[in-house]
Amino acid sequence: MNVRAGFVWVFGFATSASVALASVERSPFPQPRLGRPAVALTASAPVISLMPRARPAAQPPRRDGAFDTWLADFRRRAQEQGIRASTLDRAFAGVTPDARVLERETNQPEFSRPIWEYLESAVSQTRIDTGRRMLRDHAAVLEQIEARYNVDREVVVAVWGLESSYGRLRGTTRLIPALSALAMGSRRAGFYEEQLIGALRILQSGDVDPAHLVGSWAGAMGHTQFIPTSYLAYAVDFRGDGRRDIWSDDPTDSLASTAAYLAGHGWERGQPWGVEVRIPQGFNPRLANTRRDVAEWVALGLTPRGEARLPNRGEATLLFPAGSRGPAILAFQNFRTIKRYNNADSYAIAIGHLADRLRGAGPFQGTWPRDDRPLSRAEREELQRVLARAGLYDGAIDGRIGQGTLAAVRDWQAANGLAPDGYVSLALLTAMRR
Repeated sequence: MNVRAGFVWVFGFATSASVALASVERSPFPQPRLGRPAVALTASAPVISLMPRARPAAQPPRRDGAFDTWLADFRRRAQEQGIRASTLDRAFAGVTPDARVLERETNQPEFSRPIWEYLESAVSQTRIDTGRRMLRDHAAVLEQIEARYNVDREVVVAVWGLESSYGRLRGTTRLIPALSALAMGSRRAGFYEEQLIGALRILQSGDVDPAHLVGSWAGAMGHTQFIPTSYLAYAVDFRGDGRRDIWSDDPTDSLASTAAYLAGHGWERGQPWGVEVRIPQGFNPRLANTRRDVAEWVALGLTPRGEARLPNRGEATLLFPAGSRGPAILAFQNFRTIKRYNNADSYAIAIGHLADRLRGAGPFQGTWPRDDRPLSRAEREELQRVLARAGLYDGAIDGRIGQGTLAAVRDWQAANGLAPDGYVSLALLTAMRR
């Protein structure tokens, strides 16, 4: 149940606005299922900061009658869920709703960015070099975390790198005013009220006080950007000081909490998240996005590129993140686990690839189709209209590329002599216009 404040489209996949924004500007949030959410595309300087700066309100938000009415009703609901009156009094003392967050939520622009451009930022040489330094600087505690939770330290550090640029961009928005505004006025008010209740439980537990309960505008907190409900489910006191402190400059509790989250969602230590593979001549692209035992893929002729090795067990999904012209990846259980942190394929590929690079692996060997690009919303709607006129699609013309649109795309590609990989791009639309 990762947060999705909005959707962007990246290399033909639906991606949350959280993978596309710097961590403090998005919501790729670990959740007890975002699995992100935002950036969805993510963050040493922000990987990409797509969200516009919130314009200052004409005048500061006031504690008016509407807020007081909402707060009275909310207090009742919160107390019914075990929040003490004293906690509510302390949390809401002097609070007015932060109206700027509603502007941020509603003004998130649509954005399309090719996977190769995203990875160049998300897995930049600076991020790789800094991550390797963090592995050295925090070697002792990372070794302890890895031993306790059986989660590879490199993937924990990779999450840290993308979520907050190794702690540099943790967010400074006070959560109670922000979540109050979202719970009162967002189109996803129910979700944000759940997070507000979670934030109050955190205060009630004594892990942090209201002044230090800070994070992103949408509620993600700490070095690895947990939302409140995920914090309550997975945060740990690894330092043993009696507090699950993910806000401290010391990243220990955040890193351990991330490992606990990944372990809780099925991480398999020592196994790959994915392996880049070579596709044989005559391979059927319609097999992309299907899950099969690795032995079946080998029997179909898929072989690992470079020095990578395929595991001898487990199920894998074949991915063409930039269509059949680009690299091909067999993605395993650990890929699916990363997606529980953020449900965007782009994000999971970036985390896995960054972890590999931290271990010393090289870049992807396949070439990216740099002469192509994803589609804008208007272009995606045009594509759906073309498919509808061809009798291949009877869904809504809404620019959302779901399974119905993808199936129609594959049918159109097959009927027109193209590889039926379902990759939605400008090259495809140009061919359809002819």
